[in-house]
Amino acid sequence: MTRKIRERRNAGLKRIIDLSVSLISIISIFPFWIVVALLIKLESRGEVFFRQERVGLNQETFQIIKFRTMVTGAQSLGTGIFSFENDPRITRIGRVLRQWSIDESPQLINILKGEMSIVGPRPPVVGELEQEKVLPEGYEKRFQVRPGVTGLAQISGRNSLNWKNKIIKDLEYVENFRRLGLVLLDLKIIYKSVFIVLARENVVEKEIP
Repeated sequence: MTRKIRERRNAGLKRIIDLSVSLISIISIFPFWIVVALLIKLESRGEVFFRQERVGLNQETFQIIKFRTMVTGAQSLGTGIFSFENDPRITRIGRVLRQWSIDESPQLINILKGEMSIVGPRPPVVGELEQEKVLPEGYEKRFQVRPGVTGLAQISGRNSLNWKNKIIKDLEYVENFRRLGLVLLDLKIIYKSVFIVLARENVVEKEIP
């Protein structure tokens, strides 16, 4: 079997699993989403969901979906698109949602739409990488796969890593996925991600060089 055929087979299997898991998960947790939505609306005025332009597969942009964890208009206040420890823009319910990564769960909709995958490089905000002074050579290869809700960078340090080190891990994931395929790599990342979420490790981004 040639490498290209193996890559297409891996990508096809990955998409089937993404579709199945996202659809079943959305149906299962929808009642919980309703409760979360009510809590968000009760605490502060504004939309339940937060949408933001991100860079995805083949560097095409899409709107990522999260539960809103900040006050309305937060991107025009304080540190803009960046959020660090003790950010006053984060609401009380938002802080809880972030601690348990519940705010990320609506990205199941992005997976269902084909914009994201369960596992893959995290999609940067539009223009975010352009602000970085030093990026690893060939960093564009990270956009050759669908971005993920979790990935190798997330189980290797999450928000304790700067963008350069995150991208190094992303490139490692892309290459390993092509070699090893779904079962050996993605399931390992998902398994480790569950424990990281439960341990609430490196939830808050720190101002790092």
